Amino acid sequence: MKYFYIIFFSAIAIYLLLAIFIYLNQRNLLYLPSENKYLDNPIEFNYEEVFIKVENQIKLKAWFIKKDLKKLKTLVFFHGNAGNLHNRSYKLNKLKNLDLNIIILSWRGFSGNPGKPSEDNLYNDAKKTVAWLNENGVNKKNIILYGESLGTGVAVELGLENSYGGIILESPYTSIENAAKIYYPYLPIKLLLKDKFDSESKIKKIKIPILVMHGKQDTIIPFYMGKKIFDTANEPKYDYFPDEDDHMMEYNENLLNALTKFLNSI
Repeated sequence: MKYFYIIFFSAIAIYLLLAIFIYLNQRNLLYLPSENKYLDNPIEFNYEEVFIKVENQIKLKAWFIKKDLKKLKTLVFFHGNAGNLHNRSYKLNKLKNLDLNIIILSWRGFSGNPGKPSEDNLYNDAKKTVAWLNENGVNKKNIILYGESLGTGVAVELGLENSYGGIILESPYTSIENAAKIYYPYLPIKLLLKDKFDSESKIKKIKIPILVMHGKQDTIIPFYMGKKIFDTANEPKYDYFPDEDDHMMEYNENLLNALTKFLNSI
């Protein structure tokens, strides 16, 4: 019996230490600015590097592909939880062929930017980017919000205003809580989680046109989450659910056709 109690209380201690470790380090596990992939992709587009002031001491790097701010809509790209702007060059190489202005922001703590990412900080960074566009003559009705993975939660938060031209979600999750439960089913995620990004509860309040894209072979954010977001969303809504795509979707002709069809509809 003595050994049973030793093992029992040792297991509880280990569990509590693990929970404390996850709680204290959760943002280091969620935000991965140094995990860079796809760096061998050449940049095949012309862009202006701009710095957007989001706080008194923080200016964030962004790439601005400017064509015609008056005649064309502007895509605001909110990237995912890993890597820098160069990791999205293979997407921008394709997007730049569409009749759009494009701005892609790098979050605080990413791409050499100062500051630390958090849910509230990412919302602030995104809103200040939109404000910067407004100052440069771009109205919200001519802005299309584009969220990639983690960035879908940011796009959904801004989309609640219902003042934008449209919203595109690539590989979205229902909430960080639901996603975290997949990886840490043994922990009380709801009690530990700081950054929730609860898109599922928000998406039903969005009335602007929406396109949801999600690969059915996604091994990071399961496809059923993207399907749930689509099913919950209001009309007008469009979907692109390729059978073979993983989390980082293939920017092929089919995807670009889905984007073009959506853009032509709004």
